[in-house]
Amino acid sequence: MNRAQLDKQPADVASMFDDVASRYDLTNDVLTFGLARSWRRTVAYSVAAGPGERVLDLAAGTGTSSMTFTHHGAEVIAGDISTGMLAEGRRRHPRIDFIYADAMDLPFADSSFDVVTISFGIRNVNDVDRALHEMLRVLKPGGRLVICEFSTPTLDAFSLVYKEYLMKALPAIARAVSSNPDAYVYLAESIRAWPNQDAFAHQILDAGFDQVKYRNLTGGIVAVHHALKPAEAAGSQADVAEQGSAPETHLP
Repeated sequence: MNRAQLDKQPADVASMFDDVASRYDLTNDVLTFGLARSWRRTVAYSVAAGPGERVLDLAAGTGTSSMTFTHHGAEVIAGDISTGMLAEGRRRHPRIDFIYADAMDLPFADSSFDVVTISFGIRNVNDVDRALHEMLRVLKPGGRLVICEFSTPTLDAFSLVYKEYLMKALPAIARAVSSNPDAYVYLAESIRAWPNQDAFAHQILDAGFDQVKYRNLTGGIVAVHHALKPAEAAGSQADVAEQGSAPETHLP
């Protein structure tokens, strides 16, 4: 079985996800105790895809997230680097356009999309800054970026329990339900190595986005970051905000 390492070479990441494609969504539901579905609903609300809009869903996997964006008439392109995930997605959702798309080198023209979103995938990209610049490039001026990713729990006591689950219980559960349990050892390691909410928000800001804000879900286990491509090339002063279950957080 294949698993990626923390250097996140694209071929290794793609091969790892090829191995888990058929049972990926089931395994995620089990490992998150069903919370993944709630997180997807929050992402869909944040994306707010409307009629006639073009949405690029990166690291789309089998298209589970992509389906939620089609409900109000948006056109969705589902992109991924795993051919196994793309094949499974096409089988399950033949009406969605699945395309091989490396986040670091997107095969789309400038200003092609109203929304770019990526859920639980930016953490697996070899060069996050390059990927953010590519997302900025393919967005239309004023276009929306929505990124959902595992993050840093906001309560110390909860953080200790969470880390114990990640490093001990999660791999054990994965052995029972996943077709490639070693992939979930990488999952735990990559989550622990990922920057916290504020650090990632500033990374998005430094890539050229505007009005950066984030919302913590499930005590900070997951954070949804939202930003806009400036309507003008010069852009305006960015705003980063944390949004717990209620208000968002904006950067000064």
